[in-house]
Amino acid sequence: MEITLDTLGKRQKATILDFDMDNVPLKLLEMGCLPGNQVELLEVAPLGDPLYLCINEAHIAIRRELAKEIRIEIRK
Repeated sequence: MEITLDTLGKRQKATILDFDMDNVPLKLLEMGCLPGNQVELLEVAPLGDPLYLCINEAHIAIRRELAKEIRIEIRK
């Protein structure tokens, strides 16, 4: 099932499928946010934004608005 990263549940893992290169910063790509890589939602800030993620053992925080641009597939 293909969804976007902003809908991932806490401690849920997924595989990055695709994203729009025009809307995702180069810095995020350099940190491992690439198709085929695994992502896990570790925490959500108290007001729901930003999201704290683990992507290929790199811990990063991104805004929910940016997470809506990244398509994922839930790992079973």
